[in-house]
Amino acid sequence: MQNSEQHGHTFSDSQDVEDIALTSVLKPSWYIEQMKGWTKGSYILLVIGLVIIIGTTFLSPITPISLVTMFAAVLGFTCTISITNTKPLNGVFGLVSALIYIVVAFTAKNYSDMLLQAVYIVLLDIPVLMMPGWAKNVGSRVRQIKDTPHAGRTWALFALFFIVVLGALYGFEASFTDSPRPFIDALSAAIGVTGALLTTLRYSDTYYFWLAQGIMSVVLWGITALQGGANWVLFITYLLYLSNDFIALFDKGVAWFHKETMENDMLE
Repeated sequence: MQNSEQHGHTFSDSQDVEDIALTSVLKPSWYIEQMKGWTKGSYILLVIGLVIIIGTTFLSPITPISLVTMFAAVLGFTCTISITNTKPLNGVFGLVSALIYIVVAFTAKNYSDMLLQAVYIVLLDIPVLMMPGWAKNVGSRVRQIKDTPHAGRTWALFALFFIVVLGALYGFEASFTDSPRPFIDALSAAIGVTGALLTTLRYSDTYYFWLAQGIMSVVLWGITALQGGANWVLFITYLLYLSNDFIALFDKGVAWFHKETMENDMLE
């Protein structure tokens, strides 16, 4: 999520429509507001993560690509934590970080990861920037597939979607590119695309996909770094995205998996 996306994407909880408009997201005060009300664990993880990302960058050889990767990692990691807290910080931050990740992925020949970042832009960043109200009252609309009508059919449709995306991405990479990691790249991206769709539809089940995608991204960028195709900053960043996924799973202050607990606390 990257978280993602991943942690790198979602919406706000209680702001008026005009506060989500494009003119608002260009104001520094808007970003300050979006970083309020996070869980304590999220704030701690943010500080630790930023220190690790910046420290890892400057402990490694400094190159233009390492510096832009650091910048994208800082923005992307912050966006991922904001998603966990149902805040729409991903608008500009997510767009910029995703564009940089596309360049880095192209340089590393991880072409499916490039497509994944483009999907994040279309499904999760542009709506926040261009559609007032997209980010309104997300916490109250989070749901699980099992609680919806025809849950089995819904899961089957998502499974079919995943298989089709995986087949298309792998076929493209294996047949038309010089990717040295076609299957791992395609698998990681297919999980991420499916997770992005679930996030857009506000299913909390998305975090199972973000968790799996986080693991696959760690594997993908770890292998990429070992093969000399990238620096270690992205590998470290995806480890941090993975830690954010665990916050979503276990922190009772997060609406994605603990909506009922939060509602009961408010009633007490």
